[in-house]
Amino acid sequence: MSVAESVRTFTSPASERIPLEMQAAVYLGKGHVAVQTVATPPIGRDEILVRVEACGVCHTDLKKIEYDLLAPPRIYGHETAGVVAAVGEHVTKYAVGDKVIAFHHIPCGQCFYCERRLYAQCPTYKKVGITAGFEPAGGGFSQYVRVMNWIVERGVEKIPAGVSFDQACWVEPVNTCLKGVEQLTPRADDVIAVLGQGPIGLIFTMLLRARGVNVLATDTIEFRRELSSKFGAFASDPRDTSFENTVKTSSHGRGADAVILATNVKGLVEQALRISRPGAKILLFAQTSATERIEISGADVCVGERVLFGSYSADVDLQAESARLVFSGELPLESLVSDCVPLAEIQRGIAIAQRPGKRSLKVVVHPQERISCQ
Repeated sequence: MSVAESVRTFTSPASERIPLEMQAAVYLGKGHVAVQTVATPPIGRDEILVRVEACGVCHTDLKKIEYDLLAPPRIYGHETAGVVAAVGEHVTKYAVGDKVIAFHHIPCGQCFYCERRLYAQCPTYKKVGITAGFEPAGGGFSQYVRVMNWIVERGVEKIPAGVSFDQACWVEPVNTCLKGVEQLTPRADDVIAVLGQGPIGLIFTMLLRARGVNVLATDTIEFRRELSSKFGAFASDPRDTSFENTVKTSSHGRGADAVILATNVKGLVEQALRISRPGAKILLFAQTSATERIEISGADVCVGERVLFGSYSADVDLQAESARLVFSGELPLESLVSDCVPLAEIQRGIAIAQRPGKRSLKVVVHPQERISCQ
């Protein structure tokens, strides 16, 4: 194939030289992902094409792969940062060469749920607006993604100069955590337990400490506890029977003012009820699979006047603030990137994320074959 034949030519949109085909990690069903050659997605007049430089591996995607939650074939990955490679002729907000991050869900802003700021329940929000091919599923585990018009309009943020792609791809997960914190409405000097100190739990710890909250954190991995302590939490091993007494002591005997479940280990909801005070808020953040079940005492919620609630996905109203927190370096997120893998080795990256080792945290995929973490 000649160079002319192997490069997509855009006559109306501005573009760099775009290959007709690209590499993508395709979910094939039954937990299997394989890197394949697929067509580079074409774009419409009001869309953009992004060359993906970094995409974080999120546990929601891991669950979809491990438990076959969606029908194959799919190309997952939604914590996407890259460079605008082509713009449709009607696009004026972005130009070829702009460094950007893109959210894969944006609400309509007008429906019943949007009026109540329940954006993740909006029918438009539920439509995935970024694809690398097949049924839209985020597409970040590929070399290029097509960003659809409603995402171009409200769901793209430019990356400032000097900010790496490995830092920038944190904007979406930070937004989801910030949304949970806003729903908790913590007060300074509250005592809040964060159960789990993986990347998401550590983001919660950073956000809460920035608001003056006393954070009591748990994780079974020592390295994560060390980082949690560095970020200002009192970190314990959840297998240590003294942890629940520590919560009582730290809260003058009343119990935690709130508990965040940043992992979905069995038994944590029951523990959250035990360690929380009457009237406390308990946030279920990691319980995203329909197969997960909990059994609790109704009296712990009713008589104890506790609030048990969920927070899911991103909030468009917090998009600019989440971008600021990431781009400013106010949150030291690059220190949470433990592994970077090229697209060809995505199976290794998925295995690390599913079964973290002693020093494993965030895995970032580099689809353009850049391996070292910046």
